[in-house]
Amino acid sequence: MTETSALRGSGLSLAYHGAPVVRDAGIELRPGRVTALVGPNGSGKSTLLRALARLHEPVSGSVRLGDGTSVFDLAPREFARKVTLLSQSRPTPAGVMVRDVISYGRHPHRGRWRADDPEGAAAVARAMDLTGTTAMADRPADELSGGELQRVWLATCLAQETGVLLLDEPTTFLDLRYQVELLDLVRDLADHHDVAVGVVLHDLDQAAAVADEIVLLHGGRIRAVGSPAGVLTEANLTEAYGIRVEVTDDGAAIRTRPVGRHSRRISV
Repeated sequence: MTETSALRGSGLSLAYHGAPVVRDAGIELRPGRVTALVGPNGSGKSTLLRALARLHEPVSGSVRLGDGTSVFDLAPREFARKVTLLSQSRPTPAGVMVRDVISYGRHPHRGRWRADDPEGAAAVARAMDLTGTTAMADRPADELSGGELQRVWLATCLAQETGVLLLDEPTTFLDLRYQVELLDLVRDLADHHDVAVGVVLHDLDQAAAVADEIVLLHGGRIRAVGSPAGVLTEANLTEAYGIRVEVTDDGAAIRTRPVGRHSRRISV
């Protein structure tokens, strides 16, 4: 492991009920960098991310922090001070105010009796400000829209103040404005706060725009790793997705376009 690693999975093989899902995968998240996991449905992206969050124990392989410590050797509270995950779905707490939901993120930093967290209030306020949830602080979480609730859960993760942030399809339920703002926030966390970010994205153009490194999965195996320009090629994407994918790169942005029978009429 390099000295700059924040979190690294090596030789990971993962299965559900004995059926292989991910085979011999390696991935490294580094401080100040965004790593995007992309690939078709069922390719193993979310499963690999869950393994990094130690929610899916590997059949073989390891997940270690930058100092070489296995994440499975850490107590839950200690791990939660280092790594946080925004999963695809979370239960909505009934009758709980948004501010209190976001405060859940401070649990790993609190003492036994929910005390000894002098930085807690400031961390929660900062997380709400970054995610645009301050105005809804006193609203019940179960009265929010799907997009609003997604921003609240992101704020909860930010309030946790970890060095590694894992995001599983975080733009789900968000309208265009908040998709862009969330991806801007992800870049800010990496660029200005030295956070190591691992994010699963379906939108290849978003992945190209936000990521320093892209991991392309297909059939449970990593098919390519590298810069957006190096991974998001017509050959790689056509093979992985099973449909012709055109790629344009004007130097400012990479754009991908799947080509179907009615591609002139359908914009994806």
